[in-house]
Amino acid sequence: MKRTTVFVALIVLAILWGVVLPFADRSSFTIHMIVHMGVVACAAPLLAVGLSGSRFDLPARWPWFSPILASIIELVAVWAWHIPVLRALSENSGLVAGLEQITFLLAGLTLWLSCLGGLEAGREGRRMAGAVGLLFTSMHMTLLGALLALSPRALYGSAEVTCFGIPLSPVVDQQAGGVIMLLVGAAVYLAGGVSLLATTLNTGLSAVSRRRGE
Repeated sequence: MKRTTVFVALIVLAILWGVVLPFADRSSFTIHMIVHMGVVACAAPLLAVGLSGSRFDLPARWPWFSPILASIIELVAVWAWHIPVLRALSENSGLVAGLEQITFLLAGLTLWLSCLGGLEAGREGRRMAGAVGLLFTSMHMTLLGALLALSPRALYGSAEVTCFGIPLSPVVDQQAGGVIMLLVGAAVYLAGGVSLLATTLNTGLSAVSRRRGE
């Protein structure tokens, strides 16, 4: 099962990095956001599931690396790469674009692995911290997505772009990208946080029931 999730994650990354980015219009913010969400909200959690419990499970080796810290790191990475100056550099430089994508993958993988991995000892506490970290990430992605979707002016470029052959004005392109972040990124992290919270509560209720039964 874990090998399968890693294999699927690698296929997703191959499609995003080997097909979408090289052949689509990299100046399109919508294209950027599709790839970004595919990396952090699809490939990263799949990789985290596959790597949890393995020798690459960093939280098991570094218990101090909490989901809260990981969520702050992802916040800095996501917001920094959406500063207009860095966005422009990524659009015009393959090297910078590669660095951006690696940053997104590492930040996303670190967060999901800190929530799903780690030692058995203290797993319940880590799940609760993971729920907080994922819900916090969902909130900041919701905020950024809303700012981009509701902005009355274009922050990234001034020329018309194409998204899979569809011509878009800069403002519409940016708004579409913001909506994708809202629909995909915020929703996936929210679902992950709620799932961890529900698992923690169910485990706690089961433990209480067993004690009462004794």
